[in-house]
Amino acid sequence: MTVLILTCEEDVTADMVVVHLNGAGVPVVRVDPADLTGGVALSGEYVHGRFRGHLSAGGRLVSIGGLRSVWVRRPGTPAARAAQPSAWLTEEAAQALYGMLRGSDARWMNHPDAAVRARHKPWQLRLAQRCGLPVPATLITTFPRAAREFAERYPDLVVKPVSGAHPQDPPRAVPTSRVAPDTDFSAVAFGPTLLQRRIAKRADVRLTVVGERMLAALKATAADADPDEVDVRFAAPGPPWQPADVPPRVATGVRAYLREAELAYGAFDFAEDADGTWWFLECNQSGQFGFVEVETGQPIARTIAEWLARPVPEEPSRVNGSNATVR
Repeated sequence: MTVLILTCEEDVTADMVVVHLNGAGVPVVRVDPADLTGGVALSGEYVHGRFRGHLSAGGRLVSIGGLRSVWVRRPGTPAARAAQPSAWLTEEAAQALYGMLRGSDARWMNHPDAAVRARHKPWQLRLAQRCGLPVPATLITTFPRAAREFAERYPDLVVKPVSGAHPQDPPRAVPTSRVAPDTDFSAVAFGPTLLQRRIAKRADVRLTVVGERMLAALKATAADADPDEVDVRFAAPGPPWQPADVPPRVATGVRAYLREAELAYGAFDFAEDADGTWWFLECNQSGQFGFVEVETGQPIARTIAEWLARPVPEEPSRVNGSNATVR
C-alpha cells in the first residue's frame, strides 16, 4: 500500500521523510494539489455501492483505495497552477480531491477537518487550558479600553498576530514584539489584537510529537540577549538547540491536547521560565521540524516515516481520524 504526501514542490522537510520511506521500501507518491489539473489528474467512480478512485502524478497511477496513509504536510492551493486558474476551479478541485480522499480508509496526519480547527490560536489557548498546560495571561480584543485595562494589570506585555503567520510567509508574517509602557491602544479598534503577558524565559522549547512519541528540544536564552527580541524565529543566532526531557505534567497535558484536537502530529512551542515551568504558546499542526533534527540529531523524520508506514487499521477511524491518528 502507498503513502500519499500532499505538499508543495519546495518542501525539503518532506524530502527527509521520503528518504526514510524509500529506504524501508514503502511505496510513496508526492502530490501538490496546486498542480491540478496539469501535472496531477484524478478520477473517482461511484457504482453499485462501491467507490473506485485514482490519482495520477509524475507518471504514476495510484489507487485511492490502496492508500495506507495521507500526510497533509504543506499542500498548495488546489489548481493554483492550472492553465486558467480561478476561485471556482480551486473550489471544484478541492472538493474533488479532498472529498475522494476522505472516502478512503487511510490514516491521516493530520485529517483536514482537524487541521483547519487546530490552526485557530484562540481555540488552541482554551484547549491548552483545559488540558492543564500553563498559558500566559492573554487578551484578544478590539476594545481599546479592554487593552488598556489589561496592560495595567500586566505591565510587561507582548503583541502577536492572532493568525500566527510563519516568517517564511511574507508579507503577513509579523514577529512577536514587546509592548511599550506608553502604548496608545486606540488602533486596537481596527483589528483583533492579541496581547499576552511576557514570559521572562530562560529557554525556548520546541516539542515535536508524532503519535505517542515526544521529541523535545531546548534553546537556551543567551545571557547577553536583547530583552526586546522575544520571538526566537526572528532573533539573532544564539545557543544551539539541544535535546531535552519532557516534564511529566507537560507530557500528560500534551497527550490530552492531541487527543482532543484529533491530531497525529503537533509542533508545540513553549517558553521555559526561571522556575522551569513550560508555558504553552501555540501548537502548529504542520510545523517545521527539519531545523531541530539537524541541530539535535533527533530522529523526527524517521519517526514520521514509521508512523506513515504502519498498516491501515482494521476499522476506519471517525470523521476526524481521532482513533487512528494518535496510535
